[in-house]
Amino acid sequence: MLFCTKEVTTEEKIWHLLEEVSDPEIPVLSILDLGVLRKVQVQEGGRVQVTITPTYSGCPAMNTIAADVKLKLLSEGFKDVAVDLQLSPAWTTDWLSEEGKLKLEEYGIAPPVEPNGDIHALFGRDTVVRCPLCKSENTKLISQFGSTSCKSLYQCHDCLEPFDYFKCLK
Repeated sequence: MLFCTKEVTTEEKIWHLLEEVSDPEIPVLSILDLGVLRKVQVQEGGRVQVTITPTYSGCPAMNTIAADVKLKLLSEGFKDVAVDLQLSPAWTTDWLSEEGKLKLEEYGIAPPVEPNGDIHALFGRDTVVRCPLCKSENTKLISQFGSTSCKSLYQCHDCLEPFDYFKCLK
C-alpha cells in the first residue's frame, strides 16, 4: 500500500500495481524483484508504455509476463496499455532485488553467487553455492542444466537434497 502524504503520480501507482505481477516460472518473485520491469511511461492521451527486459533473449516467460502486465493494468482502469521488450542492455543478476534473492532462497532455489573471477566460476564449477534448505556450503554441481535455462542443478552433501541454483549472469 502507498502510505505517503505527497500525491502519488500515475507512474508511481503503476509501478506499485506491477509489484503484484509474478514471474510465471518462479511465482514468489514479482517482476520488480526479478528486475525485468525496466520502465513505465504515461504518454499524452493516457497511453501506458511499459518496458520489460527478459532474463535471456529466448525466455519463454516474457509473453506471459507481457500479457499479465496488460491484464493487471486494464483491470485497474487503464484503457491503452502497450508492453515493449527491450534486449539492450541485457539483463543481469545484478538486477535481482535483495528481497528477491531472499525470496528465491526461501522458495528452495539458491540465489546467484558472485563469481570469484575465474572463468570456471562463471559456469558454477568452482562457485560455493549454499543449500537453500539446510544452509550447508557442502554442495556439488550436478548439471549446468536445471529446471529452466537460467538455473543449474546442485546437490547438498549434508541433507542430500537436490536443488536449483539461479545462475549468476553478468
